[in-house]
Amino acid sequence: MRIDLHTHSTASDGTDTPAELVLRAAAEGLDVVALTDHDTTRGHAEALGALPEGLTLVTGAELSCRWNGISMHMLAYLFDPEEPDLLAERELVRDDRVPRAHAMIAKLRELGVPITWEQVARIAGEGSVGRPHIASALVELGVVDSVSDAFTPQWLADGGRAYVEKHETDPFEAIRLVKAAGGVTVFAHPAASKRGRTVPESAIADLAAAGLDGIEADHMDHDAATRARLRGLARELGLLATGSSDYHGSRKTCVLGEYTTDPEVYGEITRRATGAFPVPGTGGDRGTTGGRRSL
Repeated sequence: MRIDLHTHSTASDGTDTPAELVLRAAAEGLDVVALTDHDTTRGHAEALGALPEGLTLVTGAELSCRWNGISMHMLAYLFDPEEPDLLAERELVRDDRVPRAHAMIAKLRELGVPITWEQVARIAGEGSVGRPHIASALVELGVVDSVSDAFTPQWLADGGRAYVEKHETDPFEAIRLVKAAGGVTVFAHPAASKRGRTVPESAIADLAAAGLDGIEADHMDHDAATRARLRGLARELGLLATGSSDYHGSRKTCVLGEYTTDPEVYGEITRRATGAFPVPGTGGDRGTTGGRRSL
């Protein structure tokens, strides 16, 4: 059983539509895929409508958080998307993305880069605008060779020359909100140091004590030694250890199913969730499932 619990679509900063993503996941031989766009659940309905037989969709989101000035991401699975407090917080984060993007564009122009809001908006399309869209614009302009090359101190990395902070949720509050909405929380790529500063293991222990369910150990930004260390930390703290591709379509080099989650860990995630069910594909349009919301 192949399970990938971290992917993105055009609802945020991926390049596949939600429908294309689930069809591609099935073609790649996945049995379960989670759609975890940044701070939004807008792509879930389309993904469910296109969900092919044999593939199960886990609804979720990747929440933008900040701990002591360090940016971090929290994967939230199978929560009720209409729970008002969590919905309000997601909207607050999303609403801050546009002014932040304008400010980053202004900084880049001051640095001599001929980037425009119109270019970034075209790249973002209907998705929630973010740094990857600005990075893609830098690639188009020939400023950098790849999206990853834009996430350096020279350009868009945390604290970089063109970096601008946005509203991000306190991770302890994120855990509380997701739990209240019936969901499960996993700290995404916690040791991805090339993205910027990472939170210390002592903070992960504090998050575990506050109800964090797991950490994403197997990820393209973790080398073998780091993956082993994170799995040991998960055992020590009683956390689930997941694996995921963090697929973004053509915007990044990762491929669907590059890293996967153990079926027993996936089963525990679904057992802990009370906000939504995983939805098995039937090839037809699905709206809600009995008892709990699927969107």
